Amino acid sequence: MTDLELKEYLFQRRSLIDQALEAYLPPADEYPGPLHEAMRYSVFAGGKRLRSILTLAAAEAVGGQAEGALAVAAAIELIHTYSLIHDDLPAMDDDDLRRGKPTCHRVYGEAIAILAGDSLLTHAFALLSDEKLSLNPAKQMALIKEIAGAAGTRGMLGGQAVDILSEDQEIEPATLEYLHTHKTGSLIRAALLAGGIVAGASEGKLAALSMYGEKIGLAFQIVDDVLDIEGKAEELGKSPGSDKKKKKATYPALIGLSESKQRARELIAEAKEALVQFGERGEVLRALADYILRRQA
Repeated sequence: MTDLELKEYLFQRRSLIDQALEAYLPPADEYPGPLHEAMRYSVFAGGKRLRSILTLAAAEAVGGQAEGALAVAAAIELIHTYSLIHDDLPAMDDDDLRRGKPTCHRVYGEAIAILAGDSLLTHAFALLSDEKLSLNPAKQMALIKEIAGAAGTRGMLGGQAVDILSEDQEIEPATLEYLHTHKTGSLIRAALLAGGIVAGASEGKLAALSMYGEKIGLAFQIVDDVLDIEGKAEELGKSPGSDKKKKKATYPALIGLSESKQRARELIAEAKEALVQFGERGEVLRALADYILRRQA
């Protein structure tokens, strides 16, 4: 897949996802207005839609259609956005900018921002449990269980807790890997598995998607750590150097910048190896792995 083809694929899938999000979210003028405005503000503030695109790509890789996984992809995006709203709060990372715009709590206040995040998370599971997904009950329960686990204390929230507890601390490599694979990697892996589950993937292909997701999830966060050092504010949509200022546990801080880049390259190579059984159908997922490695924001 050429860079131009991938660019077109990303544009088309982002458009599909944005249309779905527009349809699934409550209108901004529905009472109570400020809450729904805050939800929409954060969801439509920009972003690559990478996790939700991975859901669609995984569904397509196992023979499904992107349109059949749109509701699930939208739910993944709502969960991701909720986590960003809460992560930006003064009690967490205390950030003023997200995707180049003022963070939710800077625009709507902390209380509404907290409620907006809570509402997005709740709305995501309303979508996942909707009968309009047209899944058999066992498959729908498996889908909900997978995503709930990835978002909970044994997944993203557990990683966020370790991130906070590790600030200004000397930690072991195993702790840092736990932090990254849970805070960032869990939802990326679940996004892929969700697409596979919806499209009826075999156990073997679900296992391959899981392995691919684990590898790109860790690589994504390592690249994020590197970009915090080398990235530019206009590309990142936030101020670089925040990890160092907040004394965050990162790969460059633990093993060095050059070694971190090499580790990311190794993980991406391993991720692509996990896709062997998909043949040509895995082309988009392979291209997305390379995209994660060379991204600038």
